[in-house]
Formats: sequence, structure tokens, C-alpha cells
Amino acid sequence: MKLLIRAPFTECERKRLESYFDEIVYDPWTRTGERYYEDEMLDALRKEQPDALITELDRITEKVLAGYDRLLFIGDCRAVPANIDVDACKRANVPVLCTPARNAQAVAEMLTGLLVSYMRNIIPAVQWVREGKWVEGTTPYYTWMGHELCGKKVGFVGFGAVGRHAARILEAYGCQIFFYDPYVDHVQEAYKKCGLEEIFENSDIVSIHLPVMESTKGMIHADLFAKMKETAIFVNTARSAVVDEGALIEVLRAKKIKGAILDVLSVEPPTEDALAVAKLDNVLLTPHICGAAYEVTDHQSQIMADCIDAWMKEKK
Repeated sequence: MKLLIRAPFTECERKRLESYFDEIVYDPWTRTGERYYEDEMLDALRKEQPDALITELDRITEKVLAGYDRLLFIGDCRAVPANIDVDACKRANVPVLCTPARNAQAVAEMLTGLLVSYMRNIIPAVQWVREGKWVEGTTPYYTWMGHELCGKKVGFVGFGAVGRHAARILEAYGCQIFFYDPYVDHVQEAYKKCGLEEIFENSDIVSIHLPVMESTKGMIHADLFAKMKETAIFVNTARSAVVDEGALIEVLRAKKIKGAILDVLSVEPPTEDALAVAKLDNVLLTPHICGAAYEVTDHQSQIMADCIDAWMKEKK
């Protein structure tokens, strides 16, 4: 059998898959510089003639599956296969294997770092020094005094892998952890499950970790923002679609909450209008990079190899 790998994948895990495949073609999108859209993907499959595919960004559509019907399975190095028409795969009887939690640690660490940066005024303080404003007679100790994380109430909306990784890190800082998640009834740690409104009313930091589904689109709306403390910080490192961005901008402009830390926008890359939130002085915005760590390749390779191993042995 032949495997085409279009995602970054470690050599040791490629070696591990050699027990199942006679030939492995390693051609990750990082080499070609671009994802393949459906016509390019179909051309690549027809050229290589693989029995299985591992991808990350390439578009897999009904046209691709209709034009190439030899795939035993598709491995997608993502937590959620947003680049794949899963319904089309079901109709074609092609299983889709994913890598949940591949970047949970990366997102959790950066989330914590962003919180420290925001609460301790690190970015404006660094800029202040670079601009030559640290001169005789200034008092940076008081000018840039911030807040500790210790003792803060952190409320997670959605408590999957990323939320739990972040909770463990923040717990070490001395934070109190609360969560809302209708799919999680109990966790081993001493974290308290709360209602959604209770999270927004009582938390010093509200952190969003929701997937995009019909039930979650626009789930975080104006009524919830209105319940937040004036000193509270809103954090979204998940997806913009779950938040009413207009309502968020309104409360930030009115300074009804302390501010926001965002890694996602409704339009990426942003138009001038979409950048409105970034231009607010109480917002820290990063360009969707919370999950961008080199170690993610290690994680996704191991998770995917484990999935393939299980599928090959049990065909589940």
C-alpha cells in the first residue's frame, strides 16, 4: 500500500507507519508553500495514486472523492476537520481520522503568557522603553504597575483539552478555576462547574474554548457581556464565530469591561473594518498564532500514528 503525507510529520512516526505501507511519499504543504485546493488535490492524488492520505490544510471535497475513489482513509492533522467535507467522505465510505488536542499545550501556554503580558502591561512598557521615555525623573515602577494572576477567578466556557491544559497552568499561579460545559459533568481536579451566566457574572477572566457548531454560533452575546465585572478580561483563543463581535466591540469601546485578549477575528486576514477591535487601547490582539508551536508537529504525528495503528488493527 502507498501513503501520501501532505502534513508536517516527524520522521520517527513515518518510520512507524512503514509497517503498514510499502511506500510513503512525504510532501507536506510546508514544502510546497501552499495548501492544495480541490483541483490541485485531485491532480496530486491522480499523480501519486496513494491508498491513504494524511493532510492538514488541503481541501477534500466531493469532487476530489468522486475523481479519486481509492482512498481507504484520510488522516487530518487537525482537531476538527474543517478542510474536509466529512459528509462527502461518509457517502464515499472513507473514514476521517483526526488529531484532537494536538495543540492544546501550545494554546494553553500562550494564553497564560498573554494574560501575564496584558495584566502586567508588558507590551506597552517595552514600547515605552524603546521610544526613549525612560528618563531621569520617570517612575516606571508605578507607571506600569499591573495585577497578579494569583487569586483571580478564571471562568472557562468550554472545557475540553485546551481549557483543561490552561486550567492546570493557571491553577499553579493560584487562580480559582470555574467552567461551563454541558458535555462535562465532573473533573478530578477541584474545579467548579457553573452555569454560563454565573461564569460571566463572577469571573475576573472569562476564557472561551468553544467549537463552531450551529448551537454555538453567536453564543457569546451582548446579554452575557453586560453581566461581566468592569474589571474583567475577556479572552478568545478559540473561534470568532462563537462571539457576537459587534457586541464585544461595543462593551470594549464603552470601557464596560477592562479589556480583551483575542487571537481570532471574524475576518482573517482582517479588512480595515475587521481591524476596528484591534485599534482599541484595551485590546491585545495576536494573528491566530496561539497554536503555532514547533512541538505541535510532534504531537499531531504521534496522535495520528496511534489512530492509524488502531484503525489498521481493528478497522474501527
